[in-house]
Amino acid sequence: MTTVARQSIRAPRIPPLQAPFPEPIADLLARMNPPGRPEILALFRVLAIHPDLAERTLGLGRYLLGRKAAVSLREREVVITRACARCGAEYEWGVHVAAFADAAGFDAVERRVMASVAEDVDLLAPRDRLLVLMVDQLHDRSDIDDELWQSLSEHWSHAQLIELMMLAGWYHAVSYVCNAARVPLETWAARW
Repeated sequence: MTTVARQSIRAPRIPPLQAPFPEPIADLLARMNPPGRPEILALFRVLAIHPDLAERTLGLGRYLLGRKAAVSLREREVVITRACARCGAEYEWGVHVAAFADAAGFDAVERRVMASVAEDVDLLAPRDRLLVLMVDQLHDRSDIDDELWQSLSEHWSHAQLIELMMLAGWYHAVSYVCNAARVPLETWAARW
């Protein structure tokens, strides 16, 4: 797969809500948006079109991205960026690379490898490579073969593996919304 900037050249199918927001939506968006970010993310303004569903995503999203998660920031971001790249979701990939790649310690080679299956995964550290292979198998087969499962089990507990699989699936769902709704790219986010 070569990543393609599909979203950057097409108009949104579901335009993000625009301010001023009615009070219940303004409150929801304030709770969804990362602390300290003055501009409300376009994805959240799209999700808020269905406030009941958006409200229910808060708990899972906060857990998966929070300090109480069972996996490290780096592991989480390897899974998220690879899942988004495999889905061709430049919006969400770019937001995560811009917001978390430095904190996760990604160098230029790691960013490039995680963004495209045309790159050699052997350039990644062994644990990162296992996570990328996990995401790739889940994306391609909706399953993990026995050999990879054994390797993953040597590094992560069953609880952590469940979390990693849920994280990959969650970001597939997010990618579907980003791509199909054609969420407009954030001006500050990374590009392919």
